Amino acid sequence: MRIVNANLFTDGAFRMGSIEFDTKITGLGPADLPGDLDAGGDYAIPGLIDIHTHGAVGEDASDGCPEGLTAMSKYYAARGVTSWCPTTMTLKEPELKKAAETIRDFRRPEDGAKIAGMNLEGPFLCHAKRGAQAAENLHAPDIAMFRRLNAASGGQIRLVTVACEEPGAMDFIRVASQECTVSLGHTTADYDTAMAACDAGASHVTHLFNAMPGLHHRSPGVIGAAADAGTTVELICDGLHIHPAVIRMTYQMFGPKLAMISDSLRCAGMPDGDYTLGGQPITMKEGRAVLAGTDTLAGSSIHLMDALRRAVSFGIPLEAAVASVTGIPAHVIGREKEIGILQAGACADLCILDSELNLKAVFIDGKKIMS
Repeated sequence: MRIVNANLFTDGAFRMGSIEFDTKITGLGPADLPGDLDAGGDYAIPGLIDIHTHGAVGEDASDGCPEGLTAMSKYYAARGVTSWCPTTMTLKEPELKKAAETIRDFRRPEDGAKIAGMNLEGPFLCHAKRGAQAAENLHAPDIAMFRRLNAASGGQIRLVTVACEEPGAMDFIRVASQECTVSLGHTTADYDTAMAACDAGASHVTHLFNAMPGLHHRSPGVIGAAADAGTTVELICDGLHIHPAVIRMTYQMFGPKLAMISDSLRCAGMPDGDYTLGGQPITMKEGRAVLAGTDTLAGSSIHLMDALRRAVSFGIPLEAAVASVTGIPAHVIGREKEIGILQAGACADLCILDSELNLKAVFIDGKKIMS
């Protein structure tokens, strides 16, 4: 298959060219070659990678339901997300084990997105900044538990979040960071503690600004530590969790270290109403999801292509926005040579977008699954 006359996103910029592939990308060439599909100057970008998403279309990764993962994968793929990390909530170990085993056994449908790894957001979080995580399921950082869950997933845990001020957290980070990416989040850590965690091996921050102390000029906290340590960070770009001005500021601070996420819940792709998250009731109204009876934001109702479009509408340069949903998240989970990039040898996962960023076609492993 060869797509010609496409505005290809390569090396952080757009250029006119052609792309040839079977299940893998076999080469890039000039725009005017004969081809199977003429893109007519439309954008061709790598398939989007959502490294932090709990659910969609009424399903949740924590449910441990094979049919739920299948439904979610189809929903994502139809919206340009070609790889995703099912993200679990703070639950008891037996429930997390069931979810991990279901992720291990997932078989991608032909029209579904690929699982690129598992994201263990809980339970190693702090009580004060637990957000929408269930307090009764919080657990001290426990490397033996982490390893049991990783084994249950078939070794697929790519991200784990930890509150670095909790007892045992530094030892946990030193060990776990040798096995996956350790992310700081749901934490009250001050700057010095967060810097010590980065020195111990933490290299990412979970939904920056949310579920952590704010950036204060005399108390920079995790946010300031992330900037000084050069970690990657993730941001929920729905316009509700983070003000557009702060999204622009974060881009200026972190640039090529910034990954956009959806942090979507089972209410994504669904009408307003009542849902659950990690066993807790949530309510969605006009796309805003909160813990029932409170004003606490629980996650988002967007998908990652929404985040891309909103980032651009908020003033993030298109090239930076595309990188933040493709190559940068691939790097966070250690998959940057396989996905999130248009180069020979990488998976043939790509999206065709028009000038208004409307999705026109999606290819996964070289097969056209949406047009």
